Amino acid sequence: MYLLIDISNSFTKFAASSRDTLRRDSRSTDPARTPRAGARMARPGQKIVLSSVVPDSARLALRAFAPQAARGELLTVSPRLNLGAGIDYPRPSTIGADRLANAAAARHLYGAPCVVVDFGTAVTFDILSPEGNYIGGVIAPGLEVMTDYLFQRTALLPRIRPVEPASAIGRSTRAAMLAGAVYGYRGLVREILAQIRRELGAPRRLHVVATGGYAKLISARLPEIKLVHPHLTLEGLRIIGNLNFQASSQ
Repeated sequence: MYLLIDISNSFTKFAASSRDTLRRDSRSTDPARTPRAGARMARPGQKIVLSSVVPDSARLALRAFAPQAARGELLTVSPRLNLGAGIDYPRPSTIGADRLANAAAARHLYGAPCVVVDFGTAVTFDILSPEGNYIGGVIAPGLEVMTDYLFQRTALLPRIRPVEPASAIGRSTRAAMLAGAVYGYRGLVREILAQIRRELGAPRRLHVVATGGYAKLISARLPEIKLVHPHLTLEGLRIIGNLNFQASSQ
């Protein structure tokens, strides 16, 4: 029924889905190739739900899917849509489409209050109040951004792929960088979550769900995060499709 497209800064995710279930997903490492890849995947009569944080790629995608848009078969995620969650935020138009999709999925799947931690190019924290409203969040550099920066700005430090360190005491340059990256990143996430919890009034039950590329790695030893959903953004697009396409047309 749906073709779901999530264009991020680093790659694009696609998924075919029914109203209830994601069917499959794939990635294109270059967001600029999204229109061509999406056009190959689209099927006649299939409705498209598009989320993008890359304006140039979004414009190309909208051009490629102009026929679907003309037939009312294209949704572009924005605060104007029914998300199944309220928005209590000064400038809703500045909220990234992927963050709106995450909020929609979190509200539907887990309830409120809730924090979504999305480990992408940036790590984002998106907060739903106890009333189920999107109220804001936190943006920090992503894990790969931090490690790549060290590689790019120093003469001797190598590029590393973050994995679980063997020890906090690195006995090689690579091991020392892994310890700093993974343990340090967990500390960043833990402190931000603690502050969010305090500012929410320390609710007895706060759902914290992680998604994105390094969600499993960083969450593995963080008791604050008990839920990991690798395809949360795509689930949000599916839910937004259900809420906004007219039932009579489905």
